[in-house]
Amino acid sequence: GFSVYGGSMGSVVGEKITRLIEYANKRSLPLIIVCASGGARMQEGSLSLTQMAKISSSLYNFQVKKKLLYISVLTSPTTGGVTASFGMLGDIIITEPNAHIAFA
Repeated sequence: GFSVYGGSMGSVVGEKITRLIEYANKRSLPLIIVCASGGARMQEGSLSLTQMAKISSSLYNFQVKKKLLYISVLTSPTTGGVTASFGMLGDIIITEPNAHIAFA
């Protein structure tokens, strides 16, 4: 949740999301990701920033190559690199009412 490190995404979370996408890809399953995030975890430096590209690359294989459905559910707040990467890549993007969604 957002109460731990502002909901920022570090290398462990990035790896888990990538593995989730790969799992769904291998089994031809649709994918729903619900996120609330403050963006990349700056305390980890470039390790957390590379997760955005890694997840986006996995989603490319999932959506473009396999043509599987990805639904992104954005809750408040969803900001930073998460918004700029996998948060806005859904085939369908759903937000909760009055959600704070931003990228600076």
